[in-house]
Amino acid sequence: MSHRTFTSTGAVHFSTRGEYGVRLMVELARHHGAGPLSLSEIADHEGLPRPYLEQLVVNLRETGLVTSTRGARGGYELTRPPAEIRMGEVLRALEGPIVPMICASEDPAHALECARVGFCTINVMWIRVREAITGALDSLSLADLSHGTTPAHLEARAVSVTAPV
Repeated sequence: MSHRTFTSTGAVHFSTRGEYGVRLMVELARHHGAGPLSLSEIADHEGLPRPYLEQLVVNLRETGLVTSTRGARGGYELTRPPAEIRMGEVLRALEGPIVPMICASEDPAHALECARVGFCTINVMWIRVREAITGALDSLSLADLSHGTTPAHLEARAVSVTAPV
């Protein structure tokens, strides 16, 4: 039996920004309510490069999804409860608009950039693809992805925070 390696070359593709950013946001969701979490901690827990996370939090802060606190106990926190943050919102902050083809853009002005817009009927398919993707993403909250078994590093941190001094 032959094994084939999967490589993404499909029409709908989310970049490393989307993948790493979602992992960062899920980590913040798991830690929600326990104070700021440093990018170093997130990088260690998720096995992600800290310099890349530094780039991602800029967009997440600009779109109002995270806030930062400076200082020795500083770091990043969600601005809202995880149940109120939709995954479509997170991916738009990281990747930009979800557009399988320019004619299916959420911004009608962009859709007019296609030279075939006056006579093409295929864009109906691309609009449905966009709606299906955005519908699926918007139906999931950050809380939906962060539930489940608490990772060991969070359990250890909770014990150290609540242990008597």
